Amino acid sequence: METAIWILHVLAATTVIVLVLLQQGKGADMGAAFGSGSSGSLFGSTGSANFLSRATAILATAFFVTSLGLTYLSGHRPQAVGVMQSQHQKVQIKPVTPTGVPTPAPSTGSVVPGNAGSKAGEIPK
Repeated sequence: METAIWILHVLAATTVIVLVLLQQGKGADMGAAFGSGSSGSLFGSTGSANFLSRATAILATAFFVTSLGLTYLSGHRPQAVGVMQSQHQKVQIKPVTPTGVPTPAPSTGSVVPGNAGSKAGEIPK
C-alpha cells in the first residue's frame, strides 16, 4: 500500500509542476489593462477557472493528501527486531573483572621504567 501511495505522490508532484509551468501568469495581461485590451481590472479579467487551474487544484490536493498519508505510515511502523534482540527479554551483560592479575605498583613519577640513568622521566616543579 505504501508503494502505491508513493507512486501517486510522485505522479501528482510532477503533474502539478508541469501544469503550473503551462499556465499563463496574471502579469501577462498587464499590458491589456492600460488601454490595449478590454480587461475588467488592473490584473486582467477574473473569469471562471479553466481546465488547467482546476486540474492543478485537484492534483495539489492529491499531493497534500498523499503527503499526509506517507507521514502517518512512517510514524506508525512496527519496530524491527534484529537477530540478537528480543522484544520480551533483554539481558544485560555485566563486565567481567579478571582475577589473579597482579596490579601494577603506583609509580612515583620521577623515573621512566627502562631509563634508570636518564632524566627524561623527571617532572619539573
